[in-house]
Parts: sequence; C-alpha cells; structure tokens
Amino acid sequence: MNGMNRFARLDRQFVWHPFTQMRDWLQSEPIVIAEGHGAVLRDVHGREYLDANSSIWTNLHGHQHPKINAAIRRQLGKIAHSSALGLANEPASLLAAKLVEAANPRSRRREEADGSKTPSSGSPPRRLRRVFFSDDGSTALEVALKLAYEFTRRARSADSLSAGKKAAEPKFLSLEGAYHGDTVGAVALGHIELFHRSYAGLLFRSDKVMAPYCYRCPFNRARPERADAREYRNCHWECLAKVEQKFSAQQKKGNPYAALVFEPLIQGAAGMIPQPPGWLKRAADIARGHGALLIADEVMTGFGRTGIFNSELRTQNSGLIFASHHEGVQPDFLCLAKGLTGGYLPMAATLTTQKIFNAFLGRYDEFKTFFHGHSYTANQLGAAAALASLDILQSPESVRSRQALEKTLRQELQTLWSLPNVGDIRQVGLLAGVELVKEWRTREPFALRERAGLRVCEAMARRGVLTRPIGNVIVLMPPYGATPAQVRRTVAALDDSMRAVFRQETS
Repeated sequence: MNGMNRFARLDRQFVWHPFTQMRDWLQSEPIVIAEGHGAVLRDVHGREYLDANSSIWTNLHGHQHPKINAAIRRQLGKIAHSSALGLANEPASLLAAKLVEAANPRSRRREEADGSKTPSSGSPPRRLRRVFFSDDGSTALEVALKLAYEFTRRARSADSLSAGKKAAEPKFLSLEGAYHGDTVGAVALGHIELFHRSYAGLLFRSDKVMAPYCYRCPFNRARPERADAREYRNCHWECLAKVEQKFSAQQKKGNPYAALVFEPLIQGAAGMIPQPPGWLKRAADIARGHGALLIADEVMTGFGRTGIFNSELRTQNSGLIFASHHEGVQPDFLCLAKGLTGGYLPMAATLTTQKIFNAFLGRYDEFKTFFHGHSYTANQLGAAAALASLDILQSPESVRSRQALEKTLRQELQTLWSLPNVGDIRQVGLLAGVELVKEWRTREPFALRERAGLRVCEAMARRGVLTRPIGNVIVLMPPYGATPAQVRRTVAALDDSMRAVFRQETS
C-alpha cells in the first residue's frame, strides 16, 4: 500500500466505479491513466497501452486530436456554458443543423421532395427535423421514451374521447438482451437480467421479443463452423416471425405497441450480437405495419462505427454515418451520445420529426410543453467538440482511414479461428466481438463465475492492450485514429492472451 501511486490510493479510498465489484477492485493497484495520444494511453508509471475499446466506446478519432483540441480552446475563449432554458447559443444551433443534415441522407431527401416511397417501409420518408440535447446515452433514450409516450398518449386520448372510451397506456417493445441505459425509463426498456432485476420494483413493464443471435439461435440448424454464424446460418427467419407474432398479439388486445426500440445492426451490451443482413429492414417494416414508432438507439453504433457499407444497396456509401441508414430505415427517434463529441465531453442528442414536435405546441396555459431538461443541455464546449468531430468524420481522409482499419481488423480476426476457445467472431464495421467457449464444436459457454473474459482482458493489459469484456465476449473497437499496425498488435495480444489463459499451444 505504501508503495502504491498516490492517485491509485485516493481512488481506492474514495471512488466507486461503475459495473465493478469493488471488493475485487480493492485487491490490487488500479491502472491510473495520465495521458492519451491517438490510440495510445499512458499511465502514471509511464507504461503505454493501446486503447482497444475506444475508452468504453466513446472515442472516435483518437486522444488529443489537434482539430478537436483547437475547437474546444476557441470556444473556451468565448464561453464554456450558458443555460438552454430560455437562451440559445451559437455552437449548439450549428450542431443541430449539422445533425439534421447527417440524419437525412440526400437520396432520402430527394424521395421526400418528389413524393416517392421508401424501399424499406412502403410509407413516405420521415425526415428528422428537431434536436433535443441532453447529457449521455441514457438520457437520450429517456427523452425519446418520454416523447414517444406522450405523443402516443395524446393521439390515443383524442381518438378515445371521440369514441367515449378510456385510452390504454402506451406500451413499448424492445429486444431480448436490450440495454438502453441506466436512468429508470431507459432501464425499463432493457432486458438483461443481470443489470435490471435489482430495480424491477422501480420500473414500468416493457415487453421483449426474440433478438437475432445467429450463433446461439435455437432455430439455426447449422453445425458450428469456423466463421461468423451469420454466414452459415440455416433458418427460415423464425426470429422475424416472432416479431410479427408479438405485434399481432398486442394489436388484438386493442393496445398496439407505441414503439419498437432497438440498436441497429448490432447489440452492444448484449454481447456484440450483430443482426443478419435484412433483419433490421424487415423488423422495421413489421413495426410500421402495426403503426408503431421506431426508436433507434445509436449511442454505440452512430458516427461511422458500423462502417460505410450499405447492405440494402450492396454498395459502399461514405455519406452514411448512422447504422439505421445502412438498411434504409429512417426512425422516428434517433438517439445519439458517446461519439457525438468525438469522445471528449458528455453530450447527447435525440432527433425526431416535425410531426412529433408539433404535438407539443400550444398555448402557454395548455401546458403541452415537453417538461424535461438538463442543466448542461446544449453545452457550448460539447457542441464545439461535436462540430469539429463531424468535420473530421466526413473528410475523405477519415473515410479512407476507416476503410483501411476495417479491412485490417477483418483480416487479423481471421487468424483467431485456429484457437479452440474461439466460438464466434462477429464484426460490423469497426465493432468486433470474439465469443469465448470451452470448445468450439459444442459451443459450450464458460460459466460467468469462471471469469473467462475478464481473465483474458487482464492478460491483454499485461501485454499493453486495454479493453473490457462483456461476459465471455472480448470487445475490440479501435479508435479511427489507430494505425493498421496497432490493430494487428491488438489482435496479436488477444491471441497470445487466450493461449496463455487457456494454456493452448500453437496448432
């Protein structure tokens, strides 16, 4: 204890860490980060580490990016924060306009102008026009939830009043394994038992429906292969049939779901579980067919994380920075955080349509106002960082760099199939999850008490690479500023760590 770094001692004495069993934490000296440059973090002892999960999925372009640093310094020379309650400010106004532009791809805007239908839903495109700023991913979802609830309640109340009936309370549907944040409303939308059961008494009830998890899907009749399970699955889209059944059953009760809440293309906290191509588009069609709103949780997937490949058009499109658009799905609510500021400052945004915005307009004494807010809503420093981050993200240099990194990551991950404890490797853009199993031929999982994922990540830290597991899934999510060599080193450290932890020899 006496030889421990001063900041490590203070941490152990005073800090309570998130999602951490503190009894275990207090058994050893923590890594105390002092600096960061690009994809490299440096601790107080001068040791260097690769940031292999972008500082819990937030950092886009790397640490100490000169353009974001300069933008924050310029804004500091003006003002750091002023209230958005009754006041506007320059950078937040500009950011809202930029987000609306990014959230409505040009092809979609042309369809809206000429009145054509979207290929994904058979209904007129929904242009996202309004931005509500908040603090983090949880609050972005909380905003969407409250807006969708009140919008639906008001619409149904008007219909019920004319029919002389009492309107049913709006209900929400989300996916098995869903995680949408830690505020009470966001927790109520989640369905990870380990995270949510403790708070059951605080929550309203939301329903869940089967999520596509090809590797462990009971309807996938394919035997395990050394490839992403989405590539060799053998099923009849039973998961989508479950979605249809759920919506139909709720419709028959006379209380259709108000909204479907989802992470597009890949579920994060569920274990980096990707949806097979086409699932999102079809699920959105089902929801739309039953009159439900779509709430897209792009807290993790937004701002280019899922790559630039458009699965609907089977082409690459560098203009698509949100996962929903990769399958031509335009949600009614687009929830953003994490990478919004490039990972620099806590800021979030919920984008929605003019129709939903209009439902909250009225005379002062009607009290139709959206009664919700945050002290740091539309913070100037966060907005300045976000504007700089968007400029970097949409530059040709960034697009080329992300393409090269995604290709390198895909190539390097293929080398892990030789390890018997690798069950599935799942990659969407620059998001990857490696699921550890006792033996790949049986898919037998490690029990959580065996701490398989945690032990592998601890071994990676000893090799100078930092990431955090989700149970038995190792997450790799390099910042866009990482080099191909750093990506190769990251995967090599994972390979070495698995061999060491599971005592495997090179085959």
